[in-house]
Amino acid sequence: MSGTHGKKSNTKSTRSAAVPGSKPLRELDAQQLRVLRSVGREWRRVSAEPDVWRRALPVDPDLGSLPTPAQITPARFGRVVRVSPFGPTAPTAAPSPLAPAGTAEGGPPAPDAEPRPVDRPRAVYRLRRLLLGPALASTALARERMRKLVALPVLSADALSSVAYGPEAMLAVLVLAGTAGLGYSIPIAATIVFLMLAIGVSYRQTIRAYPRGGGSYIVASDNLGLFPGLAAAAGLMTDYILTVAVSISAGVAAITSAVPSLASSNVLIGVLAILVLLACNLRGIRQAGAIFAAPTYAFVIAMLALIVAGLVDAAGRDFHTVPHPPLNATEGLGILLVMRAFASGATAMTGIEAISNAVPAFKPVEWRNARTTLSWMVGLLVVLFAGIIALVHFSGILPRSQETVLSQLAHLSFGSGPMYVFTQAATAAVLLLAANTAFNDFPRVLSLLARDDHAPRLFARMGDRLAFSNGIILLSVAAGLVYVAFDGRTASLIPLYAVGVFLAFTLSQAGMVVHWWRLRDRHWRKSLLFNATGSLLSAIVLITAGITKFTEGAWVALVAVALFLVVTTRIRRHYDTVAAALRLQRHAIELPHHTITPRAVVPPKGVEGVDGSPASRELRDPRAFDETERARGAEEAEEVPEEIRHLSLVPIQTLDRAGMRALAYAASLQQPVLVIHVSTGAAEAERFRDQWLLWGDHLPLQELVSPYRAVIAPLVNYIEALHHQRPDLTLTVILPEIVVSQRRYSALHSRTAPRLRRALRPLRKVVVTTVPFHV
Repeated sequence: MSGTHGKKSNTKSTRSAAVPGSKPLRELDAQQLRVLRSVGREWRRVSAEPDVWRRALPVDPDLGSLPTPAQITPARFGRVVRVSPFGPTAPTAAPSPLAPAGTAEGGPPAPDAEPRPVDRPRAVYRLRRLLLGPALASTALARERMRKLVALPVLSADALSSVAYGPEAMLAVLVLAGTAGLGYSIPIAATIVFLMLAIGVSYRQTIRAYPRGGGSYIVASDNLGLFPGLAAAAGLMTDYILTVAVSISAGVAAITSAVPSLASSNVLIGVLAILVLLACNLRGIRQAGAIFAAPTYAFVIAMLALIVAGLVDAAGRDFHTVPHPPLNATEGLGILLVMRAFASGATAMTGIEAISNAVPAFKPVEWRNARTTLSWMVGLLVVLFAGIIALVHFSGILPRSQETVLSQLAHLSFGSGPMYVFTQAATAAVLLLAANTAFNDFPRVLSLLARDDHAPRLFARMGDRLAFSNGIILLSVAAGLVYVAFDGRTASLIPLYAVGVFLAFTLSQAGMVVHWWRLRDRHWRKSLLFNATGSLLSAIVLITAGITKFTEGAWVALVAVALFLVVTTRIRRHYDTVAAALRLQRHAIELPHHTITPRAVVPPKGVEGVDGSPASRELRDPRAFDETERARGAEEAEEVPEEIRHLSLVPIQTLDRAGMRALAYAASLQQPVLVIHVSTGAAEAERFRDQWLLWGDHLPLQELVSPYRAVIAPLVNYIEALHHQRPDLTLTVILPEIVVSQRRYSALHSRTAPRLRRALRPLRKVVVTTVPFHV
């Protein structure tokens, strides 16, 4: 912890980047800085003495100091940092509230000491730690990066596993035109392979231009504007939800192909798979990668073995095709049917953009490792897709409702032996786990939207395990509802699939065209050509899918995109309205022209002396406070106003109008006031401190740096420590609260007051009140 109790440090801390996964404290513009300075002058004019507020404090707000990184002993192979909260301890014969039992008084906690437990529902907390693992500090984020060999299965599982249903989806359309329709499978597949290469090269240019992560939302917003960016984000969000649903349904189909008796339980199996994915991803990036690496590599090995075995068998027949059974055409062969087949087969490309979205998740050098991993992924995708199409062509296999095409090919090449079981198990595992790509990217895109005020701000925060927990939970719920609504049928979900992903492809690549045209650096023409080609081909697939599959379900994706645009723009409009209302305005905050002086703190009965006596020393040194009076004060026996001794605590996040009104309200009560600010990192703490000093540093400020990105828990622990230091005091926690005129917007704002009230309810003589600010 650090405070500004009348002392200004002569050394400035090193400025660091904002904590990832948290909405940073906004910088004030020049006009707001001028207003803040003028408000500070007004406070100085109405205060009796500059330091009167600090002299009136009945507690010592310096409760210790956080351990330095060198004093923290990591666990579990150097990744996990143990949480060391502000525990409640008695200040007389016990260590500092920051120091667990067994440490030196007032000193930093020993690395191997166990922290004093915090007053919280312990059963729930322990269950959470058991399921998710220990909390990770923000400093552990650098160690939660992925190597290329881990990133390949984690981020490529969606794209690589799509060869299990992409070719089959294309053939299922062509077979409607009979034998003549199947003759178009090779030309269509060749076009899709060319499209894969073009899109892959295009995203290599995107990674080069956006080395810190260039997803479709960022690229389209930067180069095309707000609404194209939101449209790209809508396409991505729709695609990720359907990725989970389609991957799970295809994986369950692989299981039921090998074990037909499980076909009646496909919905239950799929829902359980989504719950397992939810739990794994809530544990964090690296553990999810370790879990998902083996099935992806097993699937690649199984597919390569299948392709080699099938081609060897075809070579023994001099590559003569096996005739398939006669087919009766149910639809005429025309351009629309061919385009439908092309759009269905192009679903094998879903997931290609995942690596460009997740560049920051790679180990350094991030962009170079991301480009290498993308090249590996596209190469494997082309080999697997082309190989499966070639095997289908040479073997004469047709899609069947009871058994997947891959299962038929595996039966043909391996019989029913161990290799068939391995192939089906690997296929089912990678399809069930391919949804992990969406679990990596959906929460990240949602956090970017939240940081830009297009989504509720709670999605911008990382959870205990350095994962965007709220976004992961939302994706699981949405995908589960879609999966159940369509009864887990892959054929019903595929038509919804292509629209969202190719909308994002098209806008992203069009944005890159504008980017290269504006930049015109070295090789800009070549890069522009690659991205223009990718944008054109993606637009063709988008239009084709939208027209040919509109009645089959593509309209659902289009409606979802439209609703997304409406909701996100309304959320942004609301946040803009609130921001405008909260901007500092001198005339709105100017205090009355009279002097405000905090009332003297009445010493407890039985404590003798005035200035220089034990009573006065007690006000400066809480360790001199008598334990018998501490016990008496905790009985809540006050019956007359004179027996109540106050301390007002004002937790504040930003120095806006709502925060200033809470400070003014607390000062107007003429009781001792202590202001508390919880920062998620050193950079945010320094930025707030600069603004606080510019205002004038009129009230005592205690800054708490939360390395685990939590706000409520550090605040509760600190208040609890103050309560144990002086249980005779009545602590009044005064919170600024945004009150919206329309209740539907209430979910867009924090629920700090009710959460804090619930957490502090077990403590005696702690009052929580709010100062409403209506917008």
